[in-house]
Parts: sequence; C-alpha cells; structure tokens
Amino acid sequence: MRLTDLLHPHLDGVTTVVDATTGGLRLEPYLHLPPGVVLSRDERPIGEGELVLLSYGPDPDLHGTEDDCLAVLERMRPGGRGLLLFGHREPPYHRLLDPLVTHGCQVLRAAPLGYVHLHAGAVFARTDELLPPHDWFGRPVPSDGFATALRIADEYVFADLASRSLRARVLDLEQRAEEAERAREAVHEDGLAERLAAAVREKERLAAALRGARDRVGVLEARVTMLEGSTSLRVGRALVSAARRPGRGMAGLPRELYGLWRGRRRTAKRSVPAKTPAAVDGAALVASDDRLHLVHRALSSAPRDRLVIAGILTDHTAEDFAADAVVNRLLPHDASLLVQRTDPDAVVVQLSACTGEGPWSPAGTGLAPDLDRTLAEVLTDARALGRATVLWRDGPAAAAPGLTRLAWDAVLDTDTGVRLSRLDPAEHGRERLWEAFRQDSTRVRLAELARLTGAPDPLDGRRVAVLAAPRDRTDAARLVAQVLGQHHRPSEVVVPDPAGLEELDGAGVTVRTGPPTAAWVADWTDPAEDRPDTLLLDLMCAQEHSQADALGRTAADDDYTYVTELTRPLLVRRSLHHAGTPPEAWSGAGYRLFAVRGKEPS
Repeated sequence: MRLTDLLHPHLDGVTTVVDATTGGLRLEPYLHLPPGVVLSRDERPIGEGELVLLSYGPDPDLHGTEDDCLAVLERMRPGGRGLLLFGHREPPYHRLLDPLVTHGCQVLRAAPLGYVHLHAGAVFARTDELLPPHDWFGRPVPSDGFATALRIADEYVFADLASRSLRARVLDLEQRAEEAERAREAVHEDGLAERLAAAVREKERLAAALRGARDRVGVLEARVTMLEGSTSLRVGRALVSAARRPGRGMAGLPRELYGLWRGRRRTAKRSVPAKTPAAVDGAALVASDDRLHLVHRALSSAPRDRLVIAGILTDHTAEDFAADAVVNRLLPHDASLLVQRTDPDAVVVQLSACTGEGPWSPAGTGLAPDLDRTLAEVLTDARALGRATVLWRDGPAAAAPGLTRLAWDAVLDTDTGVRLSRLDPAEHGRERLWEAFRQDSTRVRLAELARLTGAPDPLDGRRVAVLAAPRDRTDAARLVAQVLGQHHRPSEVVVPDPAGLEELDGAGVTVRTGPPTAAWVADWTDPAEDRPDTLLLDLMCAQEHSQADALGRTAADDDYTYVTELTRPLLVRRSLHHAGTPPEAWSGAGYRLFAVRGKEPS
C-alpha cells in the first residue's frame, strides 16, 4: 500500500498536515495532498482539523526515536489526528500502545506500506469517546459504543491467537534460513577454493603439455629437414625417377649418381645448417599461433548470466527448464564426469525421473541397488566439488523412499511449474495466465532454485524499464500512481529529470537518467494516457507465452497472435530498443511481433 492510500481516507475535515518527524525522512513527495490541505512544520498543539505525521524506526537519524513520538503525543488535543509510520519490519507497537491510551488516542486503521524504509503505518485520533473502527477500505463501521468496544475486544483476542502462531512460524523460518545460508556459504567457499586449485592444476598440466608439444614439433621439423637434404633420399628419388622412365631415365642415371657422389659434402653443409634455423623458426611460428592456446584453454572468462543445472530430469521437465536455464542431463555411466566438466550451480534430482520411465528408473525404490549406489556417488562427488545437491520432490516421498535417506543441501516439495507457452489463452483465460505467471510458472520455480544456490535469478528476465517524460508535478504524481499501481511493477523508470519522483525510490523502483538497463522497455512518454494496472502484467504474460521480441497493438482487433506489423509497440526487448531499427522494419529483420488487445482499467 502507498502512503497516500492510507492517509487520504482520513483527511475529511483536515485543513493542515503537520510534519513532526525528527529524522532525515522527507515525507512531502509521498503525501500528494489534495487542494485545500497545506503542509506545515511547527511544534504547536494538534487539535481539530489538523493531522500530525510522526515516525519511529530502527535508524534514529532517518526515522526518529521513541521519545520523539511520545513528545508529539503530549501535544495531541481532542479532535486531532495523527499518522504514525514504522520503519521496522515487525512494528514494536507494544512500546507505544500504553502512551497512546494514556493520551486518549484511538488507532483507527493500520496497514503495511510498500517502501524500502517504511514498512507500516497507523492512523489514530485523539478522542474523549470510543470511535467506530474502520474496515479494510478505510470506511468507518457504524455502531454504538458498547458494540464497538465488544467488537474490538473480540477481534483482538482472535487476532492475537492467529498472529501468535504466525510469529512463531516466522521466527522458526528465519532461524532455519540463517542456518541454511551459513551452511551454504561455508560449502560455497570450500568448493570455490577446491575448484580454483583444480583450475590451477589443470592450467599447469596444459601448459606443460603445450611446451612438450612445441619441443616435439621442433625436433620433428629438424629431422624432416635433415632427411630432405640427405644423400640417401636424393639417391632414392633418382632411382624411382629412372624406374618410371626406363628409356631416358636409365641413360642419365649414372651421370646423376656421379654428381650426387661428388657433391655430397657440399650438399650436406649447405642443407643441414641452412635448414636448421628454418626448422627453429617454424617451431617458433607454431608456438606463437594463438589457435593452440584457444584449443587448450580449459576455463572461460565470460560471466555466467543463466542458471546451470546438471540434473536427473524427465523429458518434459528438461524441455521446460531449458527455456530459462542451461540443462545438462545426467546418465548413469557419465554423471560424475559431466558434473565435473559442466560446473553446474546445482545438481537436481527429480523424483518423477526416478519413478517413471528413463535411465534412472527405478532409482530410490530399492529395486535397483546399482543405480542407488551410482546416485549416492554422484551426490558425494558433487558436494566434494562444492555443487549444491537438490531433491525436487514433485511426487509422494513414499514412491522412492531411498531418495529421502540421501544427503541433500535442499529439498523442494513442489511441482516443476508450467510453461506459459503450453497454456492456451482462449481455453484457460487471461486470468489463468496471470496466475501462472506470478505463482506457478517454470521460471518462478527456477527462481526459487536459484535463490537456494546463489545462481543468477531467472526472474531478472522479467525486469521492465519505463520510459517517461513528466512535464510538471501533476504529471509526476500521475506517473508515480501508475507505476506503483501496476500488478507487475517496473524495476526502473528512466526520465530526463528525476525531481518529484522520490516516492518511486522509496518503493524500491530505481529512478535514473540515460539508457535503460532492464531486459524490457515500455514507452510511457505520453503522461496523459490512461494505463490499466494490469498493462505490464498482461504484456509480460504474452511475452513469455509467445517469446516475442516486441508486443503491442495493431489496427485490427488482434489478440494473442503473431503479426507482421505493430501500429503501436508497447513493450520492446532492450536489445531491439538499442538497435535503433524502425518498427516498420522489425518483421523484415527477423524479429517476432505479437499483438495483445488492450483491456479496460481494473
């Protein structure tokens, strides 16, 4: 939720908003106050028609302190309102609950906030009588005093019952996550050192082999040169030539042999010393040939930007994973060797691949001890090399109980997701594609695997940069509302001037100038255009469904279909955006274009 969504429903009758925050937090760009409401900063008492802003968080220099909040509560007068902002992920409301009651302040509404440095907010009012609470939409619930108090008391008891178990669950999960992260870092550091030592040894071995090859080439070239200049070879050539032409060759053979005998010393002196430097130069030429270094190079210096998997997978899963990751399928006879040579981010064993058809069936079931032994050896080798081992348990554990007894770095108890290209929009509906995109897609499942192993996140391919050009504060406020309202929020907003867009930075959206850096670019340069909150979600779903390079609308009523021309591109791949090719030439240049019909704002 945005700060303005929490604040504005409680501005009825308010003419002045008093900023009483003491830290370095600037709240003015977040408020977007309506006409008739002014923002001031003073230390007068807060009474009827006024609302005060105060904050409390873990960073005193940014959020202020608890004492600052208590000082503001003492200034509250009947009819005054306040908005308390928390910088804590788990707001310590218990520290301010008693002071609020002591000063006659009733909390009307509390909600989480979607900012990097502000995580929750609560609206309260100074009152001498019990006020009706507000529902989820910020509307007051009409009731009399006793029913209101009874409702609050009942809801408090039930909310405490539900939150107690959730808090315990969160603490347990946080502790397990910290332990898993420490273990993963230790394994990663040990494995990295071992891989580095192995790489150094491999480099030294290849360098020694290359030096030996150069020496052998030099010796062989010198021997060839000596043989070519030897009298025996020349005599043999003369005899062969004479045998091929008996009539004329035999007549001249004695004279040729006599000449070879007379000049053997001179020929030897002229051929061997003269040819030896040539042989050395030839060896040096071969030694300086860059292709030898490229052939024997064992490591690549290019950065890894995709998740690399070595896995025991079904055909269906391997095909789906290959769309977003590098997949190397393991076979029983070469699994350990392939793990060593491919340097994967994770060695993944899918339970379905062991219980269905394939080379690893029926591993883990107790019916194939040799396969179980081979699998255990592969996992041992993988851990020794610093690779993470993951059991993808997409079926009941009882189907292959032997897998559970093996040592795994992580276990994923979920299916492998669905590729959006396998879903038919006409059959499943647009909403099903949205749900799969956000929760059930193969890319989301791989992102969870990437987080476990510290590999590149496949979801980085969904990052969108919005190109905008707001002309004034009104355009900037409209842009902020449209960006933060998107169900698939952009990762960056590129503008000529970032002034007035501080709320986007606070919400975790990068505001920058210059060329976009996200994988996809959306043109929002028209500030007056109405954009539905599902626009980017719909476009990105269509992109993963079609694997197109550009998406937009056509003059016809096309929807979810490939086209040869886009009258209005809405989403373009960054490489295509930087290429500078005009849209009318995209289809002829081999780019895939996809049409999506616009939807009404939701």
